[in-house]
Amino acid sequence: MFETAVVALTTFIATVGPFDVAIFFAALTPGMAQATRRRLAARAVLIAAVLLMSFALVGGLLLKGMGIGLPALRTAGGILLLLMGIDLVFQRPSSAQSTTPEEMEEATHRPDIAVFPLAMPLIAGPGSLGASILLMANTHGHWLSKLVVLLCLLMVMLLTFGLLLAAAKLQRFLGLTGSQVISRIFGFLLASLAVQFIFNGILQSGLID
Repeated sequence: MFETAVVALTTFIATVGPFDVAIFFAALTPGMAQATRRRLAARAVLIAAVLLMSFALVGGLLLKGMGIGLPALRTAGGILLLLMGIDLVFQRPSSAQSTTPEEMEEATHRPDIAVFPLAMPLIAGPGSLGASILLMANTHGHWLSKLVVLLCLLMVMLLTFGLLLAAAKLQRFLGLTGSQVISRIFGFLLASLAVQFIFNGILQSGLID
């Protein structure tokens, strides 16, 4: 259970990127009243949590109905997470965890940014949605392991909410260098986990005896 919790927490923190989301939130809400910021943060995290929980609970069944097996899911999910981990290590913008310049421009003129871009794609993006399915698949149907993954997801959502509330202070405290150091550490851990997912998927596919 401990190993499952460590893998789930590391993967969710790396794919959601609570620190990066908080800094992005601070940049989008300068001068906004604290009550308004709190309301936006709560809505964004709630919407993202519902999306991630839904994918975690029914995503596997959806893929099974499409004829996608667990080995293919583990391999494809591992490749996606590996690409995200590489982007985090080298501090390259990732389309799976960021917005395009056009989306950023639109977001700055939106009065309500809770759904877009905060909930999606920043918190519940392709990487974190895929990770939720992949982590649940790796529990092999063990209900206690599934519960651990879901609890870890909720913990990361609470962490994200807390960091959003303290976004302005966090931005001043970490600065650019601190944010990049944290991103690189979790990027390296994510890349390592992703390679293990790929190895497991290939071994379980039967391609290698």
